[in-house]
Amino acid sequence: MKTHAHYIRGSVTRAASLREGRLELVDRPRPSWEEGDLVVAEARARGQIEVPTGRVIEVEPGDQLVGALGVRAASLEIVGDWRAVGDDRRLDALSAAGVLGRCTSASRYGRSAVFGLDYLGHLAPGSGPTSLMDTVVAGASRPFTTPTILILGTSMSAGKTTAAKAIIRSLSRRGLRVAGAKLAGMGRRRDVLAMEDAGAQVVFDFVDAGLPSTVVTPERCAAAITHVLNLITAAGPDVLVAEAGASPLEPYNGDLVARMLLPNTRLTVLCASDPYAVPGLLQAAELRPDVVAGLATSTSAAVALLHQLVDVEAIDLFSATDLERLDQLIRRRLAL
Repeated sequence: MKTHAHYIRGSVTRAASLREGRLELVDRPRPSWEEGDLVVAEARARGQIEVPTGRVIEVEPGDQLVGALGVRAASLEIVGDWRAVGDDRRLDALSAAGVLGRCTSASRYGRSAVFGLDYLGHLAPGSGPTSLMDTVVAGASRPFTTPTILILGTSMSAGKTTAAKAIIRSLSRRGLRVAGAKLAGMGRRRDVLAMEDAGAQVVFDFVDAGLPSTVVTPERCAAAITHVLNLITAAGPDVLVAEAGASPLEPYNGDLVARMLLPNTRLTVLCASDPYAVPGLLQAAELRPDVVAGLATSTSAAVALLHQLVDVEAIDLFSATDLERLDQLIRRRLAL
């Protein structure tokens, strides 16, 4: 079976070197599917897809998309799973990156981003990798010792990438070689590109370890993050700014990432969606951040409420005075 020469690649497939022109496909029965499989599907409706360069393009009915089977569990937008696909093998775009599965729940904010596709086939070996795991090249194991600034959140869309950009910009202006990494969440390209634009010399995420998202078993996630940390060590940065997507309590294994980075973490920034979310997360996840930022510190009233609830430093990332305070704290923690 073959598809026509024009196809759209989701950014989650960016590490896969695909043959130019027509792609050879294999029609695989539903029980043989695996997480991370690279598949081609035909859009039944209009939608948007982020391509490997990070650009977002329009998808029209009849367009053919190369994506990867995966899972999403977003508290504010979309929940879906490739294992929920039925015998009809109808798929949904669970994220703009081209993670594909069947949508099982969507908020009114996320529903408009979901569009349906018809399965055409799995990539055949002659067309390139058949799974995201096929794109991973094993390397020598290295101890991870890079000083790390860890950014966590109480939910998605809490301001984590904004915090990462501000911190990376501050560090790179000091002449440091900065690595940026997204180590939990969905495999969207835009977040690591934003880190690169802010001054990170090298950027990584879990897609580099063959995962479309980190909604996987803890064992598989730990193996993937170990691989990414090896890549970071090989790049030789002076400091790592690491973002764990969503929150540590969600199924993305953010708590596991935080524990793996803890021995080298010099500063923990918690980006909160509102002040009340902070004590809830601190109690449930037994975390103690050094700084709270994000939407919960957007106004003086929010900061006052936050200080009533918890004894933790609040930083408004859009305040020059607060950014200077954050810069001083970073310098102390990194002994700069």
